[in-house]
Amino acid sequence: MKNVKTFFIKTYGCQMNELDTDVMAGMLKNRGLFQVADENDADLLIFNTCSIRDLAERKAMGKIGRLGRMKNRDAVIGVTGCMANAKKESLFNKLPHIDFVLGTNNIHDLNNVLDDVLATKTQINRTDGRFEHEIDYLGASREDKVKAHVSIIRGCDKFCTYCVVPYTRGPEVSRSPQSILEEVKQLTQNGYKEITLLGQNVNSYGKDTPETNCLFHDLLYQLDKIPGLERIRFMTSHPIDISTELMTAVRDLPSLCEFVHFPLQSGSARILRKMHRMYNPEQYMEKVLQFKEIHPAVVLGTDIIVGFPTETDEEFEMTFNAVKEIRYGVGFFFAYSPRKGTPAIRWQDDISEEVKQVRLQRLSKLQDEISKEQRSDMLDTTVEVLVEKISIKEDHMLKGRTRCWKNVIFPGTPDLIGTLQRVRIHSYSHQTLIGKIVN
Repeated sequence: MKNVKTFFIKTYGCQMNELDTDVMAGMLKNRGLFQVADENDADLLIFNTCSIRDLAERKAMGKIGRLGRMKNRDAVIGVTGCMANAKKESLFNKLPHIDFVLGTNNIHDLNNVLDDVLATKTQINRTDGRFEHEIDYLGASREDKVKAHVSIIRGCDKFCTYCVVPYTRGPEVSRSPQSILEEVKQLTQNGYKEITLLGQNVNSYGKDTPETNCLFHDLLYQLDKIPGLERIRFMTSHPIDISTELMTAVRDLPSLCEFVHFPLQSGSARILRKMHRMYNPEQYMEKVLQFKEIHPAVVLGTDIIVGFPTETDEEFEMTFNAVKEIRYGVGFFFAYSPRKGTPAIRWQDDISEEVKQVRLQRLSKLQDEISKEQRSDMLDTTVEVLVEKISIKEDHMLKGRTRCWKNVIFPGTPDLIGTLQRVRIHSYSHQTLIGKIVN
């Protein structure tokens, strides 16, 4: 049996993947392995992959493929994450040098899989379609000591036509409120000041477990009572499930940050139907206006896809105008790329790459202008900042974020890391606000 003493994990994709990496790292450390920063020093290599966009998948496939062409490579190699669930055992055909494939719903079984690989020297595939096993989140190895991600629901039932998540992570499965509260209490006792609740659709939390009588807003009210917890964030949301009760919670709960990710995806009713988003622009705008009426200080973020199959110039202008009207605090914009295994793959990708890029650049430029105006409006104001770390770009400067997700740097000493400070904003550079601590 090969003696595995060290491991290296490369993470691709979203915050959920980052949390899964922390969990796997904790499991391997408890096993007695040592985590290394250089893959060349590792006896075990794990690639925690993403399939949401073609580029992330191609990067992972290219990286792992190059390892197979290296001579004198004796490390055990495993593929985890969404690509593992999407491709399953077919990965062994494309990457014959890998030793195991472990799906997103199977990371609890990492040590057993590693034992089997080492004992039998055969390739192992574990890729269940549904999440059914509790994970030891308390054993996760977290590098950040100020902020922590906490998973509350895995999987997705929405089946947007462009998205692989329902097929790679399976149906929605909510975690018990008790286990979430226990984890957050433990993190808070260990000095964490901010938690971000994670799920493919956090707003669906509790709908699959009516016996708990705990929906998402109920969970937030319970978490807000935990002593020492300064900030709560959450992502990602689906507009169809953003409720009045959630809007009210954002307004009323002191720990709940007033930044909410509220993905539009398109401003065209026809494209939204084609995406299977389950709302139209009017319904979306009605919720935006309701949210701003309930809590005028709320800041919204969004995701938008340009160049979806058959999107016309006029339909793109609808999206452009929606962004212009809503004035998001943060926007993540993407050019559509077809993904195998999604319903949208049956439609011709008929928008040229050139047109997609023109639309993408126009939208990005508009958001940059909006963000610049918002930063200008913050000059000579005082904001609450959670001090996260020392700025690597500026000497003697600390870095943190406002409650509404704005980056801020300011002079200070390392002993302030992990504290909340009131910072007066006097200027900005690119996307970053610059200020000074106010006593």
